[in-house]
Amino acid sequence: LPVSLSLSLLWKQAQTYPLFPALGEMESHMFECVNQAAVHEELEDETRRLCDVRPFLPVLRLVTRNCGRAERLLDSKIGVLIGKGLHELDALQAQEVKDFRAKMLRVSEARMQFYHAMTWSEWLQACFSPQMETTGAAPPAASSYSQEDYLKITIHFDQSQVSTEGAVDAPLLFPLVLQYIKECIQAREPPHLTLVLTSTIRTMFEKEISAIGAVVSRKSSNPPVPLPPKRRAPTVSLCVCVCVCEPLRPRSTVSTSARIHLPLVTPPAPQVQVRAGLFHGTELLCKPAVSSESSGRSEHAWSDGTLEFDIVASDLPRMTRLCFAVYAIMDKVKKQKSTKNTHSNKKPCPPPAWVNTMVFDYKGQLKTGDVILHSWSSFPDELEEMLNPIGTIQTNPYTENATELHVHFQEYSSQPIVFPPFDKVQHHSENWTECSNPPPYSLKEIMERDPLSQLCENEKDLIWTLRHDCHLKFPQSLPKLLLSVKWSKHEDMAQLQALLQIWPRLSPRDALELLDFNYPDQYVREYAVRCLREMSDEELSQYLLQLVQVLRYEPYYDCALTRFLLERAQANRKIGHFLFWHLRSEIHMPAVSIQFALILEAYCRGSIPHIEVLKKQVEALSKLKSVNELIKLGTIKTARSKTKEAMLTKEAMMTCLRQSGYSETLSDLNSPLNPSIQLSGINVERCRYMDSKMKPLWIVYHNKLLRGDSLGIIFKNGDDLRQDMLTLQILRLMDLLWKENSLDLRIVPYGCLATGDRAGLIEVVSSADTIANIQLTSSNVAAAAAFNKDALLNWLKEKNSGDALDRAIEEFTLSCAGYCVATYVLGIGDRHSDNIMVRSTGQLFHIDFGHILGNFKSKFGIKRERVPFILTHDFIHVIQQGKTGNTEKFGSFRQYCEDAYLILRKNGNLFITLFALMLTAGLPELTSVKDIQYLKDSLALGKTDEEALKQFRQKFDEALRESWTTKVNWMAHNVAKDNRS
Repeated sequence: LPVSLSLSLLWKQAQTYPLFPALGEMESHMFECVNQAAVHEELEDETRRLCDVRPFLPVLRLVTRNCGRAERLLDSKIGVLIGKGLHELDALQAQEVKDFRAKMLRVSEARMQFYHAMTWSEWLQACFSPQMETTGAAPPAASSYSQEDYLKITIHFDQSQVSTEGAVDAPLLFPLVLQYIKECIQAREPPHLTLVLTSTIRTMFEKEISAIGAVVSRKSSNPPVPLPPKRRAPTVSLCVCVCVCEPLRPRSTVSTSARIHLPLVTPPAPQVQVRAGLFHGTELLCKPAVSSESSGRSEHAWSDGTLEFDIVASDLPRMTRLCFAVYAIMDKVKKQKSTKNTHSNKKPCPPPAWVNTMVFDYKGQLKTGDVILHSWSSFPDELEEMLNPIGTIQTNPYTENATELHVHFQEYSSQPIVFPPFDKVQHHSENWTECSNPPPYSLKEIMERDPLSQLCENEKDLIWTLRHDCHLKFPQSLPKLLLSVKWSKHEDMAQLQALLQIWPRLSPRDALELLDFNYPDQYVREYAVRCLREMSDEELSQYLLQLVQVLRYEPYYDCALTRFLLERAQANRKIGHFLFWHLRSEIHMPAVSIQFALILEAYCRGSIPHIEVLKKQVEALSKLKSVNELIKLGTIKTARSKTKEAMLTKEAMMTCLRQSGYSETLSDLNSPLNPSIQLSGINVERCRYMDSKMKPLWIVYHNKLLRGDSLGIIFKNGDDLRQDMLTLQILRLMDLLWKENSLDLRIVPYGCLATGDRAGLIEVVSSADTIANIQLTSSNVAAAAAFNKDALLNWLKEKNSGDALDRAIEEFTLSCAGYCVATYVLGIGDRHSDNIMVRSTGQLFHIDFGHILGNFKSKFGIKRERVPFILTHDFIHVIQQGKTGNTEKFGSFRQYCEDAYLILRKNGNLFITLFALMLTAGLPELTSVKDIQYLKDSLALGKTDEEALKQFRQKFDEALRESWTTKVNWMAHNVAKDNRS
C-alpha cells in the first residue's frame, strides 16, 4: 500500500468529522513514523510502500509540511537510498562535516545547473557512454570471419518481438569498435543489438531534466532543526592532557593527569599504562612516550605525569598522527632451580584499547583545547610499538563499552598555530644539497626492487643523496624516494615538496602506489591524483575498488581523491553506479560510516536523476533479502519439525515472488552487476534457492532489451563477497594484461558485487556446469566418477560437433592455461570439483574464492591440497583431443602457461600494490603485509626471468605429477555430497 494511498484514505475518512475544514489542503500534510532505527522519519516520498518503510510500530502520525518541500523530499530520498538518514549528519557538531557538506552542496548545484542545460545528445553520451575499444589491431579471433568478410549481427526492436539479421563488413569495425562487439567476435558469437526509438530516448531525457529542474529552481529554505545526538554514559574513561611545546622549546611534551575505569577486571588487578606515539604513515617520528603504571581494580589515576616526545614542534609534518594505546602490565614470575630466589619481570599484554587523532585539524591548525576520543578494541596482526598508526582517526561511535580518553591540547598562543602554506614551505628548499661523489652502491638495483622490499638506512641515505638522479633517470622510483625522506626534519620535507613540483608525471598504474598508507603527505597524494586524471573511464573502473578503499587513509573529508572520484562519477553514470555500491556496501562499518555517507550524499546531490534508478535497485535487494530470510526460517523449521508444511519452502518462495508488492519492485530495473543491462521481470518458475548454509537465491530475469533471453543472478545474504570481488577484479586485470600482449586466454571474470553487510550478487554464467556434475552424470558410482577421464571430453562432444568441437577444445585449452597460472599466482585454494565449471563452448573457469594467497584448507593438520594448481589428467585428455600421444597440443598448452606467467611477472609490482591498498578492508585472508608475501614468492620477484621460469616449470611438473591427490580429494567430495539434481 503506497503512502499516498494511505493519506488519501485517511483524508476521505476525515471528511466525516466536523473540524475537517480546519485541516486545510491534503498536499500540506504528510505522515511521520518511528522507523526501525528508533528515529522519527518524515515520509516525504509518498510513492514508497508501507512494507518498504517498515515502521517500528504500526502507527503513522499526520504532521504539517514545512516550507521547501522539494528539498525535503530530496533529503528523504537520499537518506533512504544511502542507508543513513541525513538527520544523523545534521546532528553532527563537527565543523569539518558542516564545511564539507556546504562545499559539496555548492559544487553539486553547479553540476546540476550544467546538467540541466545539456542537449539530449549530450545527455545520452554522459549517461550511456559506449564502451569502446581503441586498439589499433583487430582481435585475433576476428580472423574467423575473413572467409566471408562480413559479421552477422542480430538486431532487435525495442518493445517488439520482431528481430532481424544483417551483415556488416568486418574490416569497417576496426580499429574503433564497441567492446561488446569485440567480445562477441572473440567468442565467435553473433552480436545482438537493440534499436530504441528516438522518441523513447527523448522521453527519458525530459523526465530526468524535469527532475533536476524541480531542485535547481527551488528557493533556499531554512534547514530542519537537527535531532540531538544520543547521550550515553561511558563505562571506560581516560583523561590525558596533551601539550605541544612552544616554538622556542626543544621538545614536545604530553602532560597527563588521567583516570581510567576498566570493566570486568578480575584479580589479580593489572597495572595499566598509556603509550603514545607520533607517526607519519607507518614511520615513527620519535621514541614513543609511556605513562607511569597505575594500579587499581577499576579506577586508574595518574597525577602530574608527563609524556615527552623528543621532536621539535616545527618539525612535525602536516599529516602527523598522535596514536594512543591503553594496555595492562602483567607480572610474570619465573621460578629458578633454587627455591630461594624468584625473578619477576613485567610483560605488556596486547592493548585493550587504541585510538588515533591528527595533530593538525582539517584547516591546518594545530589542535588546541579538549578533545574526547572513544577508543577501539580490535587490532590488526601487525602493531608498531604497541600502537596502531594504520588504524582510523575516527573515534568509536559505540561509546557504551569504549575506553574514553579526554585529551587536552594546550593553548600556548593567543593566535591559532597554522601549518605554513606551500609558498612558505618552498622558502626552506632554496639550498640544494647534492653529493658529488656518490657511494659505490647500485642505485638501479635498489630502484628495481618490488614494493615489499625493505630499505636499510644506508640505502635510504643513498636514495635521498641522489634524489636528482632519481628524478632524471628513475622517475618511477618516487615511492622509494618518499620512504627515504626524513619526515621529522622540515628542511627535508621542503626539498621533497619542491622536487615534487618538477617530477615527471607517472603512469596511472604506477601512481596507484602513492595512495598507500605509507605516503600520507598531502602534496604527494595530490600529485598521485593528478596522474590518475590520465585514466580513461574504463581504466578507472578497473581500479575503482582500491580507490574507494584508500579513502580510509584520508584523514580529512575534503581531499583530492574524494573530489576526483566524485567528479568522474558524476560525469559517467557507470562509474557513479559502482562508486555508489562500493561505498554503500560498507556504510555499516563504524570507522567509515560518516565519511562514506558524506561522499554518497555529495554524489546523489550531483546526480539527481540517478537517484530513482539506484533507489529501484536498493528496494529490489531489500525484497530479495526478505525472501531469503523467509526461506532460512522455513528450512530451520524443516530441520526441527520434519513436518509436511516444511517441504513447501520453495513453493512459499514462488508464491512470495508472485505477490504484486514483490513482482513490481523486482521488475524493470537496471542490474546492479551491470547497469547497462535492463531486467524486465522475473521468471518465477525457474527461480529457486540453493542448498547451502545461507540459502542463496537463484533468480532468473528476462532481459528487457533482448526478448527471449534470460539472465541469472545469485543473491547471497550472510556471506561476505568482498574477497570474491577482489579476486575477480584481479582475474579481470590479468585478462587485460594478457590481451595487451596479444594473448587471449578466454578468462570468464563473471560479475560479483557486494551490496551490503554480508550481502551481494553474483552473475550466473549461462550454459555452464560444474566438473562434479559432469563426472557424476557419466557414472553410476560417485566414488568412481572422479577417475573417469573420458567424462569431460564426452560432455563437450555432446554439446559440440565438427568444427565447433575443435573450437571448444581450443577454448578449453586457452582457458585452462589462464586459470592454471592465475590460481597459482593468487594462491587460490579449496579447488574441489564443484568450484570448477565448464561452459558448453569449452571455456573452463573457477568460482568461489573463499581461500586466497596460499590459505589452503587442511584437515587434522594435513593440507587437503598438495598441488600448486589444478591440472588433472582428464584436463590433459581434452587438451590432447583424446589422443594420448598428441604432444603438439600439450606443448602449445604448456607454452601458453609460460607466456602468461612471464607477462604477470612483468606487472608484479602492480599486483602487490593493488593487494596492499586493500589491507584495511577487513578481508579475512588479507590482514597484513605477510599475506601479500605470497604474491612475491609465486611471481618469483627478485629473480631473473630464467630463474622464475625454471621455478614455474617445476611447479607445473609437480601439479601434473601429483594430480592423483586432486582426484582423491574430488572422490571424497563427490561421496560426501550428492551433486545430482
